[in-house]
Amino acid sequence: MRPNLGKAAALVLAGGVLLAACGGDGGGGGEPGSGLSGDIRIDGSSTVTPLIALAAEDFQAGNSGVRVTVGTSGTGGGFEKFCNGETDISMASRAIKDSETQACAAKGIQPLELIVANDGLSVVVNPDNDWAECLTVAQLAAMWEPGSRVSNWNQVDPSFPSQPLELFGAGSDSGTFDYFTAAVNGEEGATRTDYNPSEDDNVTVTGVAGDKGALGYFGLSYLLENEGKVKGVAIDGGSGCVAPSTDTVQAGTYTPLSRPLFVYVKAASAQRPEVQAFVRYYFDNQASITDEALFVPLTDEQVGKARQELAAITGG
Repeated sequence: MRPNLGKAAALVLAGGVLLAACGGDGGGGGEPGSGLSGDIRIDGSSTVTPLIALAAEDFQAGNSGVRVTVGTSGTGGGFEKFCNGETDISMASRAIKDSETQACAAKGIQPLELIVANDGLSVVVNPDNDWAECLTVAQLAAMWEPGSRVSNWNQVDPSFPSQPLELFGAGSDSGTFDYFTAAVNGEEGATRTDYNPSEDDNVTVTGVAGDKGALGYFGLSYLLENEGKVKGVAIDGGSGCVAPSTDTVQAGTYTPLSRPLFVYVKAASAQRPEVQAFVRYYFDNQASITDEALFVPLTDEQVGKARQELAAITGG
């Protein structure tokens, strides 16, 4: 585990940071002075940011002529930039929407989809919360459904204490928002509006960590990164309580909050050697990158499919 990942991710999330090329020995996608040069512009999901930021940092260690910028505008905001031609790669915590594909097509941009990791949306509470060890999807819906007036934990379950409920979650530009609302409330975008929204998952960490009655949700990596500050809740999707973890996500038992994570590469950018090298580097090293960044690695089947798609994209 990289001990400074949280700090690095926080810097990236703060508003788009240039991961400066640093040269040196090993750890990159080639040897220093390999001849690769150019800029790779990436933006999108805050969930995917720590993963791709780590890959970019390691890639640049061996490719001093390449500069990679990683910004965080949320999945929806990232697609807006991508379809406006501002970026080469868009990070997404959900699949691209038809409307976004059409927006790209209108600008002559073809998005090429690659799954880069697996993830489980984690429902989290304050560490001092000793009553909500497991929640059903119905209980989550009671808290989050449009028009919900639930404001106290004892309204969720009479056995829970009288403790004010404060909700934190993803903003509407986030793919995490889209996925959570669809999985819990049955319709993408359907949610109560009187909660604390943010495209920056670190805001949710801070909010839940500071309030005994708080509850929030974000990707599994943020739970693993912030153990001690927040506590994960097991979810009963109909087959009993299952805690969010690497094993339960990859096994498909953490339902209904497991999902794939994506990057979309602009077809024109995929023809550039530095972009090809970066994407190849990621998939050549995905197991170690996902482990170091606290994400759920791809299955063997997913890796095989990604390599086929990558070969089709780059012609090799």
